[in-house]
Amino acid sequence: MNRFWVAACAVFGGAALAVMIGLNSHMATFVSPLVTSWVAHGIGAFTALLIIQFIPKPAQSVSGSVVPTTPTWSYLGGLPGAFVVVLASITVNGPLGLTGTLVLTITGQVLFSLMSDQWGWFGLLKRQMTLQRLLTLVPIVLGSLLIIEAKGHLA
Repeated sequence: MNRFWVAACAVFGGAALAVMIGLNSHMATFVSPLVTSWVAHGIGAFTALLIIQFIPKPAQSVSGSVVPTTPTWSYLGGLPGAFVVVLASITVNGPLGLTGTLVLTITGQVLFSLMSDQWGWFGLLKRQMTLQRLLTLVPIVLGSLLIIEAKGHLA
């Protein structure tokens, strides 16, 4: 897949995340954030099952099983997703609003990604922390603060 399509997928994923957080936080005004998480993940699981039906299946191994080298902990990826839905449902309906929640979410993603790259967490290729990579945080953090403070979210 070329760079354009990879970037387009990332932008679409970001837009989908914003839509998801907005819809889930609206639902959380009627039910609890925990119920919102259950509903969101149930619908997500159902949607994933439908999508799987239309995607060509990769060739299976001789035994037909999952690749045995997959670490057990890698199946826990849904846990952070559940926390994201619950926490975002709370913060969007608070003083941060959708924009404040999203910019701080992105800031958290970049910070955690830099640490994951540095130490090779989750089997990622280690990427040395450089001053240039560290300095990328400055405009992200300043931009996040500007967005939040310009709207008086935390005043």
